[in-house]
Amino acid sequence: MRFRMTVGALCALLITAVPASAAPTPSLEELWRVVQQQQSTIEQMSKKLDATLAQLAQAETKLAGAETKLATTETKLASTETKLADNEKKLEATADAVEARAGVGEKSTSPSWADRTSLGGYGELHYNHLDNDGVAGGDQNRTDFHRFVIYMSHEFNSWMRFGSELEVEHVVASSEDPGEVEVEQAWVEMDLNDKHRLRTGLDLLPIGIINTTHEPNTFYGVERNPIETEIIPSTWWEGGAAMSGEIRPGLNYDVVMHTGLIMPFSGDDAFRPREGRTEIAEADDHDVAFTGRLRYTGIAGLELAASGQYQADYTGTGDDAEAAAYLIETHLDYRHASGFGLRALYARWELGSDRKHGLDPSSVGADHLSGWYVEPAYRFALAGLVPVPGEVGLFSRYARWDQADGLGGRFRNYERVSLGLNYWPVPQVVFKIDGQFEDADGRVKREFDGFNLGFGYQF
Repeated sequence: MRFRMTVGALCALLITAVPASAAPTPSLEELWRVVQQQQSTIEQMSKKLDATLAQLAQAETKLAGAETKLATTETKLASTETKLADNEKKLEATADAVEARAGVGEKSTSPSWADRTSLGGYGELHYNHLDNDGVAGGDQNRTDFHRFVIYMSHEFNSWMRFGSELEVEHVVASSEDPGEVEVEQAWVEMDLNDKHRLRTGLDLLPIGIINTTHEPNTFYGVERNPIETEIIPSTWWEGGAAMSGEIRPGLNYDVVMHTGLIMPFSGDDAFRPREGRTEIAEADDHDVAFTGRLRYTGIAGLELAASGQYQADYTGTGDDAEAAAYLIETHLDYRHASGFGLRALYARWELGSDRKHGLDPSSVGADHLSGWYVEPAYRFALAGLVPVPGEVGLFSRYARWDQADGLGGRFRNYERVSLGLNYWPVPQVVFKIDGQFEDADGRVKREFDGFNLGFGYQF
């Protein structure tokens, strides 16, 4: 390259050296000196250009490094801002928790009291048209607003709450009317941690399906099934203290120490569990009882449960007789996404005796009282079938149970077949119709066949 530049410079000098007019011709020495001067100038300019290009490349490298550092700094700044926001949220949550546990601050003094208090309720109207095939005769043709119930609950803070249920049965309550006013629930519950709770007060016992969930839109049939009326005396509440919680996901437990039954052991209602409830209305002379339950809900739509109860003295302490009783219960409650459903339940009492003091349930066949039922059902939406909103459920139920005959206190085995339909225009409102066909294994006072109509709601 340098050679090409030298020849080019020499030619240029030769051309410029020839004047338009005659001039003295330079010697070769003079021409050579001019070429050397030009070459020196070119080399100096080339070196300066190379140095300038090197400096420019270095500057570009430094600029790229600065841009990288700037981007890194911006990323760190964004991360810092995010952490700062998270810390502020945690700080606010901690402050709220401290205020809630101390019972002070916004949650206890602000108008949010109403937000932490809830009202609800349910009710049901029944019509029974039943023929009595028992020896006493007397058909049933009756309309009854059976239950009117109001719930009220309140959250004191994030870890303690109150729940209650006030019920009016048969509309009118007085000394001359059939109605009753009852407080079925009134308890306070405290969280011990995220998985375990302590509850004390008046509460429903965790036995069976209907005793804890008995709103009319939650079960099939107008009347509650006879197993969870006679063997498990639903609705059954007692006063006491309970521990409940989660053992593992889908597996829960309940343990309750509570007031016990005071069953009569003479007369037509002798040894009938339903007649032993004190309802905690000045419940004198009762003895202690314990109830426990394990419940599995780890599969969608499925509940499997087993309960057990021990009564230290099922006749109470106001007499000389003393005998223990045991109740076991297990059930399955399943509803598939397709609409198919199945309920099945078994319950059994073992009643002890004290013959020395005239307590002998075996004399009337009451030392073992049991009952079971199985109830398949199918529930489906009406949309697409008819221009009517809501869902329809079809069910059948077969039930067998032991019950006093009403003629002298002896227990007989009953069976009942029920077929019916529920219609829910919305999930909280239900209309029902069912037919029942009942039979007993001996002479009994009442044996009902016929049909029932019902309406119920919950909110």
